[in-house]
Amino acid sequence: MSSTSNPSPSSSSNQSHRVLDPTIAPVVARDSHLPKVDTNLLSADGMRARFLKDLPWAVELTDENRAARSSEGAQRARRGSEPTPASVLIPVVMYESELKILLTQRTSHLHDHPGQISFPGGRSDPDDLSAEHTALREAHEEIGLPAERVEVLGRLPHYLTITGYQVTPVVGLVVPGYDYQADPFEVADIFEVPMSFLMNPHHHEHRLWQSPEGPRRFYAMPYENKFIWGATAGMLRNLYHFLRA
Repeated sequence: MSSTSNPSPSSSSNQSHRVLDPTIAPVVARDSHLPKVDTNLLSADGMRARFLKDLPWAVELTDENRAARSSEGAQRARRGSEPTPASVLIPVVMYESELKILLTQRTSHLHDHPGQISFPGGRSDPDDLSAEHTALREAHEEIGLPAERVEVLGRLPHYLTITGYQVTPVVGLVVPGYDYQADPFEVADIFEVPMSFLMNPHHHEHRLWQSPEGPRRFYAMPYENKFIWGATAGMLRNLYHFLRA
């Protein structure tokens, strides 16, 4: 798959919306007052049970998502089309002791969002049967993950990006022990982060930078030497709200 077919789960590729170095944007708040996700839900059985329940919860709009929604009508008028459908897989790896979420780091030579952290995913192909089909196909192409090792649990709400993508996050449980095969053109690194870390709002940083359009906030979840931010962090934030509903 070419680099142009992948939506990056981060902020816009438009220069006016891009944080050239998001790591230097100051932290203005943390959500330490919010509760962690219950330990029972941070298990394979707990997640299966949660996706079987229809509980009310509120989607959180980030500044990027909010801006994408407000500019959607203008974008449609310019393009004469709907947002481009895309899907990402949120792979939850089922280790005996804990769950971990698999993420990738894009290669530094890519034109769009080089070096950024993302989920496996990309735009929908005409032959794809569903958002789940897209997510599983892209995960196989990018990291060699076979579809049969993924137990799809369900979807999170669409995430609109300023670049014109409507991304459907698909959550799946992954059987561990597979030797991933990264596409060397697109994927520089494959790594995992404990779900207990990502579902703890104390680690959800609110960062702020000044753009030509004014101040903009975004979420960041730095982990060791990886800087998770933008749409990836926004989708993880919605997973947090979904699980604690």
